[in-house]
Amino acid sequence: MVESLGVAVIGFGWMGRVHTQAYARLPHHYPRLPLRPRLVTVAEDVPGRAEEAAAQFGFADTTRDWRAVAADPRVRAVSITAPNFLHREIGVAMAEAGKHIWIEKPVGLTVADAQAVADAVAKAGVQGAVGFNYRNAPAVEAARDLIASGEIGTVTHVRVRLFSDYAAHPEGALTWRYEKERGGSGVLGDLASHGADLARHLLGDIASLTADTAVFIPERARPTGATAGHTRAAGGELGPVENEDYVNCLLRFASGARGVLEACRVSVGEQNNYGFEVHGTKGAVFWDFRRMNELGVSRGTTYQDQPVSTVYVGPGAGEFGAFQPGAANAMGYDDLKVIEAYRFLRSVAEGTPHGATLQDAVHSAAALDAMVRSAQSGAWVTVDA
Repeated sequence: MVESLGVAVIGFGWMGRVHTQAYARLPHHYPRLPLRPRLVTVAEDVPGRAEEAAAQFGFADTTRDWRAVAADPRVRAVSITAPNFLHREIGVAMAEAGKHIWIEKPVGLTVADAQAVADAVAKAGVQGAVGFNYRNAPAVEAARDLIASGEIGTVTHVRVRLFSDYAAHPEGALTWRYEKERGGSGVLGDLASHGADLARHLLGDIASLTADTAVFIPERARPTGATAGHTRAAGGELGPVENEDYVNCLLRFASGARGVLEACRVSVGEQNNYGFEVHGTKGAVFWDFRRMNELGVSRGTTYQDQPVSTVYVGPGAGEFGAFQPGAANAMGYDDLKVIEAYRFLRSVAEGTPHGATLQDAVHSAAALDAMVRSAQSGAWVTVDA
């Protein structure tokens, strides 16, 4: 028997829309899931935005005050897609109200914020999922299995890259993302948080690191109205960019492997150039988000001049079979969020975690905090998580 699960979405920018669409698609891809999400309410403080969301997606109610969601007995699970500075307050409040939470990374501004939400979830006995969507790609899961099987030997080093041009235009508006008080870190929280999670997901714990950061566009124009996504604002009053555009980081893993993590939000000519290269003593595996359903794999016994083969993942990899019937049928970004929603609701139904958890967010946040300390000191620092 399928049970209805009342859900709410707090914050209806682009990511709130993505979560809502994922809930709507769940019955299509996972018809045997014993919980079916029911859109109860959307909370958004920008006038008119919640009402538009309700009209388009069918939420029963709207509110401008997220606290009303905590008090609503119809709501059992909540998507938290509000700006970073609100993550801790909302996440803790929802857990304390007995709501299961699906919260976007980086889960607050610091490791202390992420830990507070994780502690609240554990104390309340609810489930908590985090939006590390790239680990949900079937090819990434296939790569992780390949690495764990020993087919490429002992991992020696990894390179993780996350390059984007979303902030490259000098007229990009000075939104909360560029302010330390509301956004916290810059490209660290936005992109490097994914990179730290991917690196740990594939290779295990990061023991220590050293990092360098830079701001390449030091001033931006303040927006004159509500923003969503990456809005441009020409001619407005200029204000300072308070957090980093770029980070380069050397990693040492507990396993002894080495790594490089590089991320930039102002890379002209780069659109979502995210991926990794993992090298081992007998082979290597390569993944590029822009060719999300492929892996480059080198394995064998020749070592020198060993070729790389292109592997198209299929129904045997991760959740691919819930979307496509055969290899080389493309999946896309939104499908990764459907997988995330499925694992979140499966966690709620079974009472045990599936997918990225709040503890994964704590580990990622600890790596980001270490990057900040290292960039300030110029030294190698231990990752305390």
